[in-house]
Amino acid sequence: MKLGARILKTGIAITMALLIAMILDLPSPAFAGIAAIFAVQPSIYKSYQTVIEQVQANLIGAIVAVLFGLFFGSNPFIIGFVAIIIISICLKLKLENTISIALVTEIAILEATGENFIYIAGIRFFTILIGVLSAFVVNLVFMPPKYEARLYHKTTHVTEEIIKWIRMNLRQASEYGTLKEDINRIKDQLIKLDQLFLLYKEERTYTKAKIYPKSRKLVLYRQLLTTTNRAFYTLKKLHRLENELHQMPIEFQEVIISELDVLLHHHEEALLKFAKKIKADKTSELATINTFEKEKLVQIFLDYQKSCKDPNCFHHLLPLVASIIDYHEHLEHLHVLINSYQHYHQKENDDLDLTEESI
Repeated sequence: MKLGARILKTGIAITMALLIAMILDLPSPAFAGIAAIFAVQPSIYKSYQTVIEQVQANLIGAIVAVLFGLFFGSNPFIIGFVAIIIISICLKLKLENTISIALVTEIAILEATGENFIYIAGIRFFTILIGVLSAFVVNLVFMPPKYEARLYHKTTHVTEEIIKWIRMNLRQASEYGTLKEDINRIKDQLIKLDQLFLLYKEERTYTKAKIYPKSRKLVLYRQLLTTTNRAFYTLKKLHRLENELHQMPIEFQEVIISELDVLLHHHEEALLKFAKKIKADKTSELATINTFEKEKLVQIFLDYQKSCKDPNCFHHLLPLVASIIDYHEHLEHLHVLINSYQHYHQKENDDLDLTEESI
């Protein structure tokens, strides 16, 4: 079992909230711990948003609960009715994510009816607020997430897996059922990569000097993910058209293999270049040695059209050729973005730590 940062932060936030409530001698410290559970978030920016929204939701829950508690008292029917009102208000104000904490506040207050109702309600509202603020402090101080390093390593891992399968499929070494299962798994990983990119995108820069490099880096990572998706799309086409491709003329198959090998090499080179694992003076030399010949690929495909006896086979393979060319264009653009970023933001690039220890 692997303990992630969010699991540890949740435990620390609960402990901190309970300790503060006990030190202040608040009557129901458990409410602080419960509130801390809802407030822990995967990023500092999301945590800040959550604090603002949960303070608003707490106020809504407290005000409505106090009003109904004063005029109608507290019983299960009143608590249920008030819950409906609070949910409606939160939905109207677009605070859907904070409905749970608002309902916790409502139940905590309405459960405390008696002579000192207002005083007890205020104490319990303050207790829940302590839990929310404790979680925010933990998110801010303990184990701040390093989404950039995680994004790079996960993208690299998925890309290497796609490249491995493309090479094996081209040489008829892949098992059909196993590859089909892996394609579905890789598809899920790509969705998670998009979610990780959004978390990285939400990370805020606090100095003006870093705003422009961060915006350019976002464009670079977006292209990195897009290129990986183009490689995955090519793999799916190869898998789907495996039989048709193997029935093509040997010359055509050899061109497909050689040109895709060039693209896969360029993709691996782009990942290494981005991580500063390739010498700058060797980049242009490698590009000269391995050149993608788009015209050759298109021409041999058109020549096949003139001689093929089955037009359907030609039409089936057309999307594969188009996906290879599209993959090449995205790879070219990725190399341009990497070169541009490393040239104009050399200091930020030198400070970039993409080692696995940095995650």
